[in-house]
Amino acid sequence: MEGLTSDSIRRAIPRLKAKLEACAGELNELDGALGDGDLGVNLARSLERLNGDAAALPEDVGLALLRCAQAFTSIAASTYGTLVATGLMAAAKAAKGRTAVPWAEVPALLEAAREAMASRGKAQLGDKTVLDAVEAARRAAEGLEAPAALVEAAGQGVAAAMDALRERPFRQGRARIFGAKGIGRDDPGMVAFQRMVEGLAG
Repeated sequence: MEGLTSDSIRRAIPRLKAKLEACAGELNELDGALGDGDLGVNLARSLERLNGDAAALPEDVGLALLRCAQAFTSIAASTYGTLVATGLMAAAKAAKGRTAVPWAEVPALLEAAREAMASRGKAQLGDKTVLDAVEAARRAAEGLEAPAALVEAAGQGVAAAMDALRERPFRQGRARIFGAKGIGRDDPGMVAFQRMVEGLAG
């Protein structure tokens, strides 16, 4: 495959939809312990909306990613949905005007996404948020050119980051009010990102 294209995005969407529908309950439960408890259902609804629009995605990869971002802003009106949309819009800007982005450049898209998400959410690496998951995926995918290897490495990177941060308190969002009680808990946003990577595997 020549790289990330609108066609590869179209084919990934149903897999992401199925994965997020399957783990919606898990994500709701994790989110409910720290927040509103609707993370799973909001993500599943966003992917359902996106799946309905998949056939009409533009061939321009940047415009296709922008359409994906719009699905999250229209359905997942939450902090996490906004961050995901922000990251997708940053990646869209980097890919605009191209019908294919080499797989080796995917880490650069993840970096653009992470920087935009950090600016929007006022978070930093190490705060135990989805930013740490995105950065872990980016680092793990550096230098890889085969999509299957890239996804596998990203998944391993995210899992390692979650292991490393699990015994730290939360430092951002509503979860930070839990203080030491957050130690031993996984960040729901990181778990959601991990599940999305798992949905792309294979």
